[in-house]
Amino acid sequence: MKNVVSNIKARLKDAAVKTFGDSLAEISPVVDATSNPTFGDFQSNIALTLAKQLKQPPRAVAEQIAAAFAADDMCEAPSVAGPGFINIKLKKEYLESRLNAIKKDERLGIARPAAPRSVIVDMSSPNIAKEMHVGHLRSTIIGESIARTYEFLGHKLLKVNHVGDWGTQFGMLIVELREKFPTALTQSEALDLGDLVAFYKQAKKHFDEDEDFKARSRQEVIALQSGNPDTLKAWRMLCNQSRQSFEEIYAILGIEDLQERGESFYNDMLADTIKALDEKGLVEENDGAKCIFLDGYLNEEGNPQPLIVQKRDGGFNYAATDLASIRYRVDVDHANELIYVVDAGQSLHFEMMIKAARKAGWIPDDVRVAHVPFGVVLGEDGKKLKTRSGETIRLKDLLSEAVQSARQDLDARLADKGKEESADWKDEVARSVGISAVKYADLSLNRMTNYVFSFKKMLSLQGNTAPYMMYAYVRVKGISREGGIDLAKLDDNARVILDLPSEMELAKQLLKFDDVLEQVIAEFLPSRICEYLFDLSQKFNQFYEAAPVLSAAEPVRTSRLILCDMTARTIQLGLSLLGISVLERM
Repeated sequence: MKNVVSNIKARLKDAAVKTFGDSLAEISPVVDATSNPTFGDFQSNIALTLAKQLKQPPRAVAEQIAAAFAADDMCEAPSVAGPGFINIKLKKEYLESRLNAIKKDERLGIARPAAPRSVIVDMSSPNIAKEMHVGHLRSTIIGESIARTYEFLGHKLLKVNHVGDWGTQFGMLIVELREKFPTALTQSEALDLGDLVAFYKQAKKHFDEDEDFKARSRQEVIALQSGNPDTLKAWRMLCNQSRQSFEEIYAILGIEDLQERGESFYNDMLADTIKALDEKGLVEENDGAKCIFLDGYLNEEGNPQPLIVQKRDGGFNYAATDLASIRYRVDVDHANELIYVVDAGQSLHFEMMIKAARKAGWIPDDVRVAHVPFGVVLGEDGKKLKTRSGETIRLKDLLSEAVQSARQDLDARLADKGKEESADWKDEVARSVGISAVKYADLSLNRMTNYVFSFKKMLSLQGNTAPYMMYAYVRVKGISREGGIDLAKLDDNARVILDLPSEMELAKQLLKFDDVLEQVIAEFLPSRICEYLFDLSQKFNQFYEAAPVLSAAEPVRTSRLILCDMTARTIQLGLSLLGISVLERM
């Protein structure tokens, strides 16, 4: 079944073609929710976009399309406003029939695609021997939400963690490992390097200050690339140590099924990738390096900007690895969509890399490849979030502080109400609310927005926050507890009846969810889900204030219980797509 907006778009298109001919068969009408309910529920500017082509006034075009608009089963007769906007109002009977058709559906009426696409989401991507930080948080949770939405909609999903586990820095790390842990390569048990960041910094300091250390580091790079067994063992130890650290973070964030494919995964493919590019005539040598030059890209001096695929010393870089990954994901994984969730600072790299891959013929026309950039996280001083000493904040510390802040906030609220709860219960609520608050604060904003990190705002029970949304769910479930009612066992024959304006508004909001999810994967904006859930919770509160539930007479009582149940299930599903679990009570 088509969602409401798709249905209206299809009927507007049919009306336009019927009125003005098959030349309009490829149009895609725009339909938006009206800003003022007095104009109806939806509005389209189709007439304004077609007026010039049809050589008629926009309002005249709108009136003809409105007259041919065949939707008596779902809409009132459309009206035309202003210069040619078509306003559409849904019928009460249509809303009731849609809700009654999906009230017991575990997917809330959201259909799976007839032709599922194979989607790869490249996300998180931390570097070995470095701690995950706030930038990795954004990539991880934005990528996770996009992936969850694709998967729920019925597409085939693979989440890939493109970790930085190869390159020249491993030479110095391996030499540092040999010096600090001389027996490491002879022991069988797992190695504990302690603080990985401190270990990396010490290795870098030795590399910068000690010429002998630097020379030995370069030799280790050669040994690593040549497959020397001892060097490979040292490399694996470093990777395993980091992997354990990453897994702790992913467990806290609830990230599962993230397949690690580091830079090393593509190492054996790089030479062939450059050779293939060269054979296609795309590679030029510039100052000893192998480069691709694309039309329209200039550096600060106004000269052609190169995409370097092989350095002058013969080493490969990010561009080579990313081009190899595209070939693999298209040819071997047979992906239809490649999504790279990487910070906005790398936008130029991805733009050039994707264009180079298309120019090489490695991306078929039906394959969608997109860089999904995001902004930076700011401290309350308006500057990039860092520790007081100016260092990047470790993600593990940030999440721990979030849980501590949530616990303090919970303790204060319980004290104000004179309530007592078990320590285990408070720990579980604080953990869930704290982590969820961090996730929601990020995902509720347009991902390109830089935002100020504030625990106080994140943990507020007011406004568009995770605690507010979680509390909205708890409030609905509270109705079932108060009435001793199992909402999952309501009479299958009971019908939704919409009499009050607040019931109508809640019904319309419930039926918008599938269209919102389509927007999420079209625009890669999880914030659409947050906006929707916030609106839904507000409309439910308005309904709850205006429409008594438990005290209502039948059949209205059960009808309103069905609306409560659908609201709770929609909130639960929406939050799950953001990686957030609900609580039964707070």
